[in-house]
Amino acid sequence: MNVEITRFKVLDGKSKQVDEWMEFLNKNMKDVLLTLEDEKMYVETIFREVLNGEEYLYWYAVQGEGGQDVTESSHWIDIKHLEYWKECIDPSFRPVDLSTEVVMIPDKIKMHMN
Repeated sequence: MNVEITRFKVLDGKSKQVDEWMEFLNKNMKDVLLTLEDEKMYVETIFREVLNGEEYLYWYAVQGEGGQDVTESSHWIDIKHLEYWKECIDPSFRPVDLSTEVVMIPDKIKMHMN
């Protein structure tokens, strides 16, 4: 099982597009959740922060081993999601993986994560 949180920088001037992106994901949650199964994604959460005038998105994920990468998906929701990604995420910024120090998942939940 992989538990991670990664920071990505939003391109300058793309805050409104990020608003649209997050609204798109929230409005289409039923389809979003369908795609998570192929990725073996148990939990995925997106956080947003403005720090020193720069905007960042953080992806928090709890994922099983061997899941499909989102870039391999042919599902319409993932295709649109990646279009927003390419429009909004700064490719020149090296993503920052925060260190995982403690993972607290009760055994009764873990046993359902196969």
